[in-house]
Amino acid sequence: MHRHRPPHFTSEVRVIAAVRLCQDLHMPEPDERLYFLLQRAAHRLRTIADRRCLAVAGITTAQLGALLAVHDRPGITQQQLARTLGLRESAVTALVARLIAADLIIRDPHPHEHRAVALHLSERGAATLRAVRPEIDRFNAELRAVLGDTAFTQTAIALNKLAYGDSDPV
Repeated sequence: MHRHRPPHFTSEVRVIAAVRLCQDLHMPEPDERLYFLLQRAAHRLRTIADRRCLAVAGITTAQLGALLAVHDRPGITQQQLARTLGLRESAVTALVARLIAADLIIRDPHPHEHRAVALHLSERGAATLRAVRPEIDRFNAELRAVLGDTAFTQTAIALNKLAYGDSDPV
């Protein structure tokens, strides 16, 4: 039997509050609005991806994002990593500490910035990325199958514009 669980995630609480606000203002339900659909889809996909990444490599998608950024830019600073991931520096400090404790990345003195450190993948971090890569590929293939090739490509282009565009999307 499936029991209704109380909302424990901040995004779920926000969606519930938005539903109530829309009802009070006689607006369409949030599931008819793109912003809320994107937020809900992102939460659902992140939950599924977290489960899969944990199962095959023992890392979360947040940790995966950091490992990929360090892989793509060896020697990246924590400040640069925060900008790349769209996180606060305090959140990245904690994330980096967990990755170092798990021996997934190493921290070296930065060659040019006295107060900064340079982040690099450890051998274990590189092995973790190799282990998780097939699961990432499967996940993307499943999304492509759901959306179809054309819609998958169009969605990726649109989401890149929304995520990385130079101007506000609205």
